[in-house]
Amino acid sequence: MGCFCMPKGQRKYNGTQKVEIIKRIHRENLSFKGASREYGISDRTLRDWERIYWEEGEEALLLERRGRACAASGTQKGRKAKLDKQVEEDLIAENQRLRMEIDYLKKSNALVLEEERQNRKHK
Repeated sequence: MGCFCMPKGQRKYNGTQKVEIIKRIHRENLSFKGASREYGISDRTLRDWERIYWEEGEEALLLERRGRACAASGTQKGRKAKLDKQVEEDLIAENQRLRMEIDYLKKSNALVLEEERQNRKHK
């Protein structure tokens, strides 16, 4: 297999380069440290690329993710779209339920502590 070497000091990699590097790491069972030395890319960056590759697919590495999203588009490039309305409502309801549960547990704990203090005073 041919070496897919980067010029020294290159700091910006296009999507096809990222995909080729990740595929080579998998194909040749390279360690992240070894690939890091070979390509001059931090192993943390390689791990991030691999995570994106597994979670979102090869196409996700082809998208530019740096910088702020364009305000006109309303969504960021390479990011998942907003949650649909039902999922968002379910999450809000669950959040409210969990907050109520926390409040209940705090009050319950305070009552137990108060009861213990009262028992200690009377003994």
